[in-house]
Amino acid sequence: MTNTTGSKIKTLSVWGLITGLSVGVMFVRHDATAAQAPVSLGAAAKFAVLAATTITSSGATTVNGNLGASPGTAVTGTLRVSGMIHAGGPTAAQAQGDLTAAYKAAAGRTAGALTVAGNLGGLTLTPGLYKSTSSLEISSGDLTLDARGDTNAVFIFQMASTLTTTAGCQVILSGGAKAANIYWQVGSSATLGTVSVFKGNILASTSITVTTGAAVEGRVLARTAAITLDTATITLPAP
Repeated sequence: MTNTTGSKIKTLSVWGLITGLSVGVMFVRHDATAAQAPVSLGAAAKFAVLAATTITSSGATTVNGNLGASPGTAVTGTLRVSGMIHAGGPTAAQAQGDLTAAYKAAAGRTAGALTVAGNLGGLTLTPGLYKSTSSLEISSGDLTLDARGDTNAVFIFQMASTLTTTAGCQVILSGGAKAANIYWQVGSSATLGTVSVFKGNILASTSITVTTGAAVEGRVLARTAAITLDTATITLPAP
């Protein structure tokens, strides 16, 4: 897909106080944003799709990487998986254990956090830690993540509730940003809208839904509930 948008791009400075954004995002001033270390995913890093209960696909979904469920074992629907399928068993169980550890590690980050809320669509964000006490969405425009030339730059998004992208919205990477270094710690469930383009690793406390035609470069990892797919594409990011 071509990463284009007709929306006005706004740039977030990690040193300035920005208020009154029409997109409803609030930022708290910080004198500096601490560089973040990657979140270790352990055995979960081998999975493009990992659920706790069931994995269901309506329509043909392509998974470039491993797919697994644990402690559940149900994997149904049309799935084209380039890697291994682990429906239960010790490999998926280990990955789920490591996912829980990764989720808690991501949620526990505090240094240099910038407070955000609401819609991130239309913004350009630089590396760092972004914290929401409610939900986050990407709508009314695309979200650009700019690593500013640092190919090792890490972005971490913490949210207490849901993550939602609306139809056709994209996460665009620039300045050397890599999907492998983007982490979305979701306090409840994540839903990716139709034909949206998403980048990064979703670590959801409950469920994840990837709707018709959506494409993910990253991982969809659900700790306690199901993953629902519909003619989607999920591809493990380059390390």
